[in-house]
Amino acid sequence: MNRARAVLEGVRDGSVSVEQALTELRMAPFADLGFAKVDLQREVRQGVAEVVFGEGKTAAQMVGIVRALLEGGGVGGGGQRPVLITRLDAEKAAAVGREVALDYRAEARLGLVGTMPEPDGIGDIVVVSGGTSDGPVAEEAAVTAEALGNVVRRVYDAGVAGLHRLLAHQEELAAASVVVAVAGMEGALASVVGGLVACPVVAVPTSVGYGASFGGVAALLAMLNSCASGVGVVNIDNGFGGGYLASRINHLEAKPR
Repeated sequence: MNRARAVLEGVRDGSVSVEQALTELRMAPFADLGFAKVDLQREVRQGVAEVVFGEGKTAAQMVGIVRALLEGGGVGGGGQRPVLITRLDAEKAAAVGREVALDYRAEARLGLVGTMPEPDGIGDIVVVSGGTSDGPVAEEAAVTAEALGNVVRRVYDAGVAGLHRLLAHQEELAAASVVVAVAGMEGALASVVGGLVACPVVAVPTSVGYGASFGGVAALLAMLNSCASGVGVVNIDNGFGGGYLASRINHLEAKPR
């Protein structure tokens, strides 16, 4: 019997306390594939199951990890759904898709095995991007948040060079629980959004821009130095990190003291 399932059976028959079960499940063994040690109980510890970072891995390695998660990723041993693969290029996606049923989102460079979950976040996440060139990073954030159980609204190509495009969505922004602001160039979008909304803003700098943007460093520094309060910043081009953090915020509930 799967060890996690055995622990849950123990809780049901009274031989294992709830506290003991949580401790054991959090420290449950990983699946050692030789080339990877797959964390099967990450969802128990962190609330979100392991995500596969595709860049640098072969298609065969990704298939092996995905299968391990599908077969043993659930708390009860029934497997994880969906499995999210980030930074997945089209060629490797085709190879992975020949082995497992893969929903590939080309612009976001994300692959999903299994169906999207029903949204269970507190409210909506709005992903807003500065320009069309920021689209791939914004989509990475948006699809990540959707795969983690959130309703996501997209407001794309609404940068500060044409501020009226952003202001046309003020009502939508004001209703958000979290906003993910994705922008390159000088990265001013995060400060402007931060000055319009009462919710947390997750700023994602992109490497889009001319020479003095230094591959996104200018946008990163501008976002870190935002004069608007309540703006947090993730790394350059890290749409996944922005969407993941926004999801964490959107699933927060008041904890008893």
